[in-house]
Amino acid sequence: MKSNNLPHMKPYRRDLRNHSTMAEMALWNRLKGRQVEGLLFRRQFSIGNYILDFYCPEIKLAIELDGEVHNYQVEEDLARTRDLEENNGIKVLRFENHWVYDHLGWILGAIKEAMEQRKTPQSFS
Repeated sequence: MKSNNLPHMKPYRRDLRNHSTMAEMALWNRLKGRQVEGLLFRRQFSIGNYILDFYCPEIKLAIELDGEVHNYQVEEDLARTRDLEENNGIKVLRFENHWVYDHLGWILGAIKEAMEQRKTPQSFS
């Protein structure tokens, strides 16, 4: 059963794309067109009833940018991240909006590191 980009989520995804924050637009300008490590990212992609800011299906990596509202929903964000990781195998990287402007190189480095970890077979001893 397909749980990605469910039809009932389309209006919400579209609204989020049309009303992106400045930080989301700035990061999208760096992620789109396979500019980062050749990875294809999708913007406002939904998994079940969650809408991810950015998602790379190739390595199952989500990037979430958090504004001030997330200061008041820490527990909900943690539960969402845990659910995505445990039930969908999606690694979630979470950054505050201002990091896009202040630490973009670090964010891109974190994406590269996540890609390397996710593409490297894990050995279990």
